[in-house]
Amino acid sequence: MHDVIYMRRALSLARRARGRTSPNPMVGAVVVKRGRIISEGYHKKAGTPHAEVIALDAAGDRAEGATLYVTLEPCCHKDKRTPPCTERIIRSKIDRVVVAMSDPNPKVSGRGLEELRTAGITVVSGVLDKKARDLNEFYIKHITKRSPFVILKVAMTLDGKIATPSGESKWITGEAARREVHRLRGSVDAVLTAIGTVKADDPQLTCRTGRRKDPTRVILDPECEISPDARVLSCPPPTVIVTRTGASFRRKKSLKEKGALFIEHEPERVDLNRLMEKLYMMGITSVLIEGGASLNSSCLEAGIVDKVMFFIAPKIIGGKDSFPAVGGKVFRSLNNAVLLRRTRVRRLGDDFLFEGYLT
Repeated sequence: MHDVIYMRRALSLARRARGRTSPNPMVGAVVVKRGRIISEGYHKKAGTPHAEVIALDAAGDRAEGATLYVTLEPCCHKDKRTPPCTERIIRSKIDRVVVAMSDPNPKVSGRGLEELRTAGITVVSGVLDKKARDLNEFYIKHITKRSPFVILKVAMTLDGKIATPSGESKWITGEAARREVHRLRGSVDAVLTAIGTVKADDPQLTCRTGRRKDPTRVILDPECEISPDARVLSCPPPTVIVTRTGASFRRKKSLKEKGALFIEHEPERVDLNRLMEKLYMMGITSVLIEGGASLNSSCLEAGIVDKVMFFIAPKIIGGKDSFPAVGGKVFRSLNNAVLLRRTRVRRLGDDFLFEGYLT
């Protein structure tokens, strides 16, 4: 029971760095001796000390004979910017290590725990394993599938509409839901949308939360129609424009002068799976889709979506000409419909957030 209590604390510490550790996982650590927390720490960003090292440095000589609680298996490999955490743990003379989950990174994958056991340290693994995996779902997908974790976000009315026939969509949801969207943007590496949304709404797609970094904006724009004055180009990091190889050289040149980067594809429709591979190669671990009905359906049909987050307002627009949340092909049988698992619903002011996983 005490192991669960202290691991909960370690997980809460890890969450403090949400949106700032990519491509590394979020990790928290707590050192406990004689039933008291004597030190704690969390990994703040890539390239900085790991959670275990911060906690052990704070504990000093008091770490001898204590128990270390850590949300992820300590690293044991040397080909990175920071030394192996296992060496630091062994030197501290820690008596016991409790871990939430093993590290799926092939360079670790149980070797860290085995190294600690070989040194005579008692090791317990699997305490709040599911919560730890949920916390680092971006990292796990990135490491095991070599692809970003993809979230499909939609703001819609109770009858499934994202805009009126005239295109009006501001604001379907209330302030609490919009704040949650900004927090969500601050937790991902990239936001993906299409040129239609950029032309209709001129969004910035920033997080506006202060502490978190803004995501990379990725715009599907086959003909390179985006205006150099678009707000999405007005702030860092550089916006990535996905365009066909033969699109206007002159327009590309003017956009590059605004700091835009380009991913080019052949004249046919962009291959979304191939795009995810290219984003992975750029170091992007997570992507939030914020588009219209066509992009939403294309992403579902391509099978790139891992999770959906539908913000639902208690409003009804109605009308066959209003814009639906998902367009594209019709699933003519319920047996072929997209099935969501591990669903949950949260209330955000007057609105509701429905979450579910496709994998």
